[in-house]
Amino acid sequence: MPRNLLTILISCTLSLPVVAMAQETADALPATDILKAEIEAVLNSPDGGVDRQVRVIDTGHSQVAIGILHRGPVAPDGTAVTGFTHSKVTEVYYVVSGSGTLTTGGTLLDVVARPPDSDSVTILAGPGASATTRDGYSRQVSAGDIIVIPAGLFHGWQHVEDHVTYLSIRPDPDRVLPAGYINPALQDN
Repeated sequence: MPRNLLTILISCTLSLPVVAMAQETADALPATDILKAEIEAVLNSPDGGVDRQVRVIDTGHSQVAIGILHRGPVAPDGTAVTGFTHSKVTEVYYVVSGSGTLTTGGTLLDVVARPPDSDSVTILAGPGASATTRDGYSRQVSAGDIIVIPAGLFHGWQHVEDHVTYLSIRPDPDRVLPAGYINPALQDN
């Protein structure tokens, strides 16, 4: 067998697994676009509080929720920071505008489980609790920063001078959030 033909056959044989891996599976879900206009519509809607879920998206083996949060001024308490834990859902914050002092971790005090039928559990971030801490890690965050908060970790805002607006990307491998949820502000879109 000519040497060039042997080289071609070996190359083709070795490249077959790469071609097979590169092909999309038949059951792959489509991409989901969340447009800036949709985020702004949810953020500017008169309904909802600080934390507003935009969508909960099925990703096949898991799901992911996208929320937008806007906090006005938060005066420092001097000692304790009030915040939350989420038992099953990790949060990834992307600060869109503003800044503040975010505290994570620490010894939890005054822990109160969130009611299982509350929006914070059924729509926003799954089971968890509100609490305070005095010895967490505090840092200044501002527009462009990303903070990853693993499930179960306390997090709260110690001080916000003017405002902080941030996206919260919430991986939900246990599917505790409502699959297919779309914020009511987007129902007509």
